[in-house]
Amino acid sequence: MAAKVKAIGIGLMGVGVIGTGVADVLLRKVDKLAKEAGISLVLKKVLEKDTTKYGMLGIDPEIFTANFTDIISDDEIDIVIELVGGEHPAFEFISEALDSGKHVVTANKEVLAKHGCELLALARKKRVGLRYEASVGGGIPLISPFLNDLIANDIKAIHAIVNGTTNYILTRMSQDNLDFLVALKQAQDLGYAEANPANDVEGLDAAYKLAILATIAFGSDIRLDNIYYEGISRLKACDFRYAKELGYAIKLLAIAKQNGNAIEARVHPVLISEDALLAKVDGVYNAIEVEGDLVGKVIFYGQGAGSSPTSSAVVADVINLAQSISRGVECIPKLPFGCNKTVKHMSDIETRYYVRMNIVDQAGVLAQISKVLGDNAISIASVIQKESDPSTQSAEVVIMTHNAKERAVQKALKETEQLPVVNEISNFIRVEG
Repeated sequence: MAAKVKAIGIGLMGVGVIGTGVADVLLRKVDKLAKEAGISLVLKKVLEKDTTKYGMLGIDPEIFTANFTDIISDDEIDIVIELVGGEHPAFEFISEALDSGKHVVTANKEVLAKHGCELLALARKKRVGLRYEASVGGGIPLISPFLNDLIANDIKAIHAIVNGTTNYILTRMSQDNLDFLVALKQAQDLGYAEANPANDVEGLDAAYKLAILATIAFGSDIRLDNIYYEGISRLKACDFRYAKELGYAIKLLAIAKQNGNAIEARVHPVLISEDALLAKVDGVYNAIEVEGDLVGKVIFYGQGAGSSPTSSAVVADVINLAQSISRGVECIPKLPFGCNKTVKHMSDIETRYYVRMNIVDQAGVLAQISKVLGDNAISIASVIQKESDPSTQSAEVVIMTHNAKERAVQKALKETEQLPVVNEISNFIRVEG
């Protein structure tokens, strides 16, 4: 009979914003965590180059190290928490920790989006746990419900607001009639956006998270390379005004759909009915709508980032692993993939479109535009002239289409922009739902 485990040793890698929060919970809630885990959790080592941080955290300076091998070689460490962030060296840290027989908890969306299936397979081979609840949605429970509570469902679709920075910016643009750069500056001043916000505002962060969710939901290895993504920088204040007049809100959505053996996976701004629940999710909040064949539509809502919410998810994963270790139960992960399904190319998706363009204000212009669209099998649902400028003899019009293929729309927009009567295609936004 194996000797009873007396305590669970933890190695923490990285004490940035999230790591600091996790360290605080592990040190401040010692009794609470021991009660929930059924065993004591002991912080054995902290990997951090800046060893002066121990003063701020109240951590014994003796457990700080700048050497990753100090964690890997410590036989008293059972669980490694990776909060270094980025792809490298985090991927190597996680791989080596798993390979050495240690359980791993991570919040690293980039590593999981690019290497998740490989790491899960390694964890199974080494018969150790790999938990990543905090990688999507911060403190919102998502990974566990997909793997457990929704397991009887065939998931049909996911529509998700999973980036609080962009949702805050879009909220300000909508409610305060601001253009993108002004709203971005507000977000940066409040600490909601990084000095370099590219990953957020260009849709990459949301694409990482969608890769993780879609892989679990559809049982197929959906990599970042399979996902089309674009950001919000093309949006103007007038797009929000016009959308509202038409009965829509504008949101950056991560969308995944399954139809037979084909999957759509895309991230981009959309017009969504202002009556939809996702349209009412404002500020830095996240919301994930999941549609299953049995459960119908369910929504997960809450703060998707920040030290406390994310620490909640990280520490919950640690407790879950500790409970299994203390009972002598294996906690090897399920492989959430196995089906080789086809991910549609973006050019093959079908949806409706909002197109804003600046045209010459004269008779016959709309007939020329309609002909180009019609030649590409695109049917117009409505045309609204929004503004005209007598001094330049130009006008702004908004065209709403019926369902059309992305490939046809892109071709038609290029042809339309070549018409002498069209000054510019100012913007186009896909319509969802």
